[in-house]
Amino acid sequence: MTSATERPGLNGGEAAPADLRPDAVNVLMVCTGNICRSPAAHLLLEASLHGAGPITVTSAGTMALVGEPVFAPIERLLRSRGIDPGGFGASLLTERGVRSASLVLGMTRAHRGQAVSLSPAAVRRSFTLKEFARLAGQVPSTALTALAGSASPAARLSALTQLAGRYRAPVPDTDDDVDDPYRRGDEVNARVFDEIERAVATIVSITLGR
Repeated sequence: MTSATERPGLNGGEAAPADLRPDAVNVLMVCTGNICRSPAAHLLLEASLHGAGPITVTSAGTMALVGEPVFAPIERLLRSRGIDPGGFGASLLTERGVRSASLVLGMTRAHRGQAVSLSPAAVRRSFTLKEFARLAGQVPSTALTALAGSASPAARLSALTQLAGRYRAPVPDTDDDVDDPYRRGDEVNARVFDEIERAVATIVSITLGR
């Protein structure tokens, strides 16, 4: 889990996880303002993997409303799942943050592209959230177990990141993007949150070997 010293006020103004370590995984969620989609994915994944080992989750925005809290409709949905987003502050996407991430998950293909433009070396470990969940489901469990070499969630998520890219294939343009719910009604926010929650649940299930 992320500590307060790594991420003051949950995000701390800059998405810059600790330097990459071979025994740890740093996941970076990316959207535009870092107040709706990426914090929802960030906090859902963080809560679901609590106690699962050295897996850090952060989020950032390409045009972040730095320091702003989670958008109210998303905050309510998070609280309904028992997650308290209080203290969260939006952070700006940086080259350092992308470079330090073991896995970058954009909410859209554009977000993924903007992250990779900051650190081109991250291209193979960068996906959209829905793309990664979809590809994760295609990775054979035998291949995942063989590469992970361990039952630890961090090892499995690291191996999953390496393997998922082998299954990339063209899909309809809208299939891998999560719509922006900012300043839209509760129905749109609920739909978007549900898409994010389902993608996160898939990733968690495979990471934990369920």
